[in-house]
This record gives sequence, C-alpha cells and structure tokens, in this order.
Amino acid sequence: MIDPYVLARPILQCFDPETAHEFALRALELNFVPSQPAVGDARLLTTLFGKPLAHPVGLAAGFDKNARVFARMYAQGLSFVEIGGVTPRPRVGNPRPRVFRLPEAHAVINRMGFPNDGSAVVLARLKATRAPGVLGINLAADVESADPIEDFTLLVARFAPHADFLTLDVSCPNTTNGQIFLEPVRLRELLVRVRALNVKTPIAAKLAPDVDEERLDALVDVLLEARIDGIILSNTTRDRPSVLVDPNAKEAGGLSGPPLFARSTAMLARVAARTRGRTTLIGVGGIASGADAYAKIRAGASVVQLYTGLIYEGPSLVTRIKRELGELLSRDGFPSIVDAVGADVS
Repeated sequence: MIDPYVLARPILQCFDPETAHEFALRALELNFVPSQPAVGDARLLTTLFGKPLAHPVGLAAGFDKNARVFARMYAQGLSFVEIGGVTPRPRVGNPRPRVFRLPEAHAVINRMGFPNDGSAVVLARLKATRAPGVLGINLAADVESADPIEDFTLLVARFAPHADFLTLDVSCPNTTNGQIFLEPVRLRELLVRVRALNVKTPIAAKLAPDVDEERLDALVDVLLEARIDGIILSNTTRDRPSVLVDPNAKEAGGLSGPPLFARSTAMLARVAARTRGRTTLIGVGGIASGADAYAKIRAGASVVQLYTGLIYEGPSLVTRIKRELGELLSRDGFPSIVDAVGADVS
C-alpha cells in the first residue's frame, strides 16, 4: 500500500513549515489522515505513571499545542500524547518566520515562543473531547509574567483533573522565563509551590541539554528531593553541531531532530545512572528509527516521544518503529521492552 504521506510531503514542503503544519492539523481535524495499522506485539506492553500502554512510543509536546487533534493521534499508532505547551493566557509567540527546516539533516530549528490559545480555550477543548489513551499536558509560564511560579501553580491546579500527567516545561530555549528554572534554587522554589497543591496527577519536568554536567546533576537532585514523578530528556538545543551545513543552521532557536540524538541520549543515560529507578524517564530528541528509540530505552527511558521525525516521514514512522523494536528485542533476547530499560546504564 502506498503511504499517503509520501505523496503529500513534496506538496507540504513547498510551503513554509508553519503553514504546512496547519495543513496537517486541518487534515487530521477533517479525518482525512488514514489510521495506521495495528502492530500487536505483547512484548511492547509497558506502563507510564501506572497507566497501561500498548507500546512505548508517544507524541511529544509541540505538535498539538492547542488540543485540536489529540484524540485523533492515537489512531496514528501512538500510545500516548502530550499536548501544549500551554500558557495561562493566549500568546502569539515570537515574530515569523520562526520555524526552519534543515532537510539534509532531517532537523528543524524553532523559536516559536509558546504561541497558543491560552489555558481557558485549551481546557474547554479537553472537556469537550475525551482522550482515548494516556494524555499529558505540557505547561509553560507566560513570557512577560512577573511571577512564573504563580503561572505554573495556576496551570497545574487547572489541568490536573484533565490529564494523566503534567509536564513542567522549565527549559524552553526561546523565552527568558523558560530558562530561569535551570537554576537549582529557583527550581526548588517552583517545586515546593507545586507540591503544596497536593494534586494526585503525576508531574514531570522537562530538562534541556544545554547545561553542563555539574548543573544537570544539581537539577536532578532537586527533582528527586521533590519526589518528581518523571523527567523528560531532553528539550531542544541552542547548540549547533559542526556537521550542519544548511544555511538555516545559523538561525536562532532550538534545534531538534537527528543532530540532537547523541547529546540527548547521553544526557538521558547520565540521569538514569543518577536516579537509579527512583523516577520515570521519558526519552525524546532525534528519534527517527526503531534503533533510535531502542537506544533511548537501553539508556534508561521507560517510554519515548517523537515529533520532528514525523515532519519528514509522517505517521508511518510510528508503525516502523514499533516493528523494529520487536526485531531488536528478538535480536538481543529480551522477553519484553520493560526488560531492556536501562540495559546500557552502568
């Protein structure tokens, strides 16, 4: 069977990335995107924050910022979906252009600045449409906020009843308030306030690769001290690997896709060695194959997330990753994906 995305991709890439993304969202809203075939492999069964998953492959935040198509994404083969980032009030984000393709590297640079419809509109959509699977919500402080901690506490209280997990996005490279919680003292202040809400919904924090090892260790220790339920590793990077030759590589913003893979996976493995099973780790950054997802899992991730890979390969990538994960488990003699988690962590 011909993959429809193979036919649509040349057309979509004639448009700027944001316009192409809007076309994709509209196609999903209108149910024009066919479902992916089921891949029934019991070895891929796992859990996320106590919720059962058919496999460990989910959608990262950023694709469905405004909760427009989240319910349709499970039919694209994903076992869990994270929407957002959502801020308390609507935001237009940074000036366009603010998203840039690097086709040779299958990468993207973005400096979006959290454009979204705001928490009230997103909440209304969540109330109107029930998620058929595990749902996460990525939360972010307003750029102009004088009290970003208050923003996060408001969002946690507002969305906790409507999510299976919440993510504190404390590492966005494109806003000032997205970076202040990479200071361990400020992160501790935030977590104390959030924990005081006593919500039962699991809470994760998303970290960036643009911190040195000493700072990373300190941040992880703060998260463990606060009994964080999960850590997502990692956000996009401001760094530019020397192998990038595309003129767009000079654009400011966060880089995602395969050039981020090695760095984010090394970060994941370091955090896995430090946390030693005391919290759930979610691997994201540069996954474009089953081997990439498997490497994240062996580095300590219980589950993984995709986004940039879907831009270049479409939803059939999800199906291919699941099949390749099964082949890799057979090759290495693991009875289940759960047995492979952290296999490469000393």
